[in-house]
Amino acid sequence: MAKSSKSKNIYRCTLCHYSTPKWLGQCPSCGAWNSIEEERVEEPTVKHSFYTLSSSSKSKLIPIQEIATTAEERIVTPDKEWNRVLDGGLVRGSFILLAGEPGIGKSTLLLQLALQLNPLKIIYVSGEESERQIKLRAERIPFHNSQLYVLAGCSLEDVLYHGYNLLPDIIVIDSIQTIYSEKVEALSGSTTQIRECTHFLMQFAKENNCIVILIGHITKEGTIAGPKLLEHMVDVVLEFEGDPKLDYRLLRAVKNRFGSTAEMGIYQMHNKGLVEIPNPGELFLSNHKDSFSGVATGALLIGQRTFLIENQALVASTVFNFPQRSTTGYDAKRLNMLLAVLEKRIGITFINKDVFVNVVGGLKLEDPAADLPVLVAIISSYYDIPIPREYCFAGEISLTGEIRTVSKLEARMKEAAKIGFRYFITAEVQSEELKQNLKQKVIPIELVPITGIQALLGYLNRFITS
Repeated sequence: MAKSSKSKNIYRCTLCHYSTPKWLGQCPSCGAWNSIEEERVEEPTVKHSFYTLSSSSKSKLIPIQEIATTAEERIVTPDKEWNRVLDGGLVRGSFILLAGEPGIGKSTLLLQLALQLNPLKIIYVSGEESERQIKLRAERIPFHNSQLYVLAGCSLEDVLYHGYNLLPDIIVIDSIQTIYSEKVEALSGSTTQIRECTHFLMQFAKENNCIVILIGHITKEGTIAGPKLLEHMVDVVLEFEGDPKLDYRLLRAVKNRFGSTAEMGIYQMHNKGLVEIPNPGELFLSNHKDSFSGVATGALLIGQRTFLIENQALVASTVFNFPQRSTTGYDAKRLNMLLAVLEKRIGITFINKDVFVNVVGGLKLEDPAADLPVLVAIISSYYDIPIPREYCFAGEISLTGEIRTVSKLEARMKEAAKIGFRYFITAEVQSEELKQNLKQKVIPIELVPITGIQALLGYLNRFITS
């Protein structure tokens, strides 16, 4: 018996998919606020309480030993930062989501990539700009691709029509929140439209071995707009971030089914597009030559690359009943832990002090080795004594006040020595090979091993009492 269907409106949480017949401000399932959106669903009028067994099936079971494996076919781009982040280049048939704040340069990044990939056939779909606006931006970028086609429109049916006719290598959608299907009874940008359009674009990518790159908006909370299902459907999720007021942009992968998510690409925004920065070792150091209190440099890892990053702290007397704790680029919970360790193990009190921590360059640090330079910057600001700029720090702070070793210490020390630092303060070194290299001056920097923050304060006393 054929099934007829009827449609109805329900309200569904974009995060946990909890459904309710009426709108609610807070999701009863996951507790998120303003995450419930209206959605139209098709409901069959004839329902069965059992599964119908079929004698034939389009799919079959295959023993895992009999499954043939081949290496993914990749497109190595002229942009080395893209290749680095994607662990070797664009994989054919992949489905990629690029997210970032408004004005950060997402459209410029993908238009520049499309212009570089000559002579690949590329369709650039823009639901936010006209053909003329895209042409004017392309004229500022010093690359050319005669096989780049522009489609200014929001209709999914138009995108698929031209896609099946041209069979391009890459389709860029700018942005997925503006694309709509005429067959879906929902507003453009709604959860239903995003989910359905993404499904058909993914199907096109897999059937035609075409790379589809979606540009996604983010909410004011910093999450990708639309259903959480969007991030599950794609193969790669890229984040393009940085301070729009500064020139530097960071490209990182938070999900990658074809490789690692440990790498990061760095660009500098110019009037002619985004320029790669292949050696960014001292990119995040201040240019001033004088030493100031509350400043300490750390040799930190972002992905697999070592950066010398300046960490700043300001400790000042508060006029409020509750002192402020503010961080930019450093975990606020880690800051509270460091202050508690300093108060417990050394006796420095912050009950009447405001503490502010800032990472230069708009970076967000996740390396545990950032604990030591941040802690040194706090001590320096507390006593208002500058730390000489020839000192570099790296180490994780434990709750006992112990300074713990960090990974890839030799690479950190080599980078610090290359830039001109003379002293490297960290935990006790266990590697005999590294000890021999330091002894033989293979790495031209002096290692200062410190076991805990009590010993660290004793060492820093030479600057405090001088």
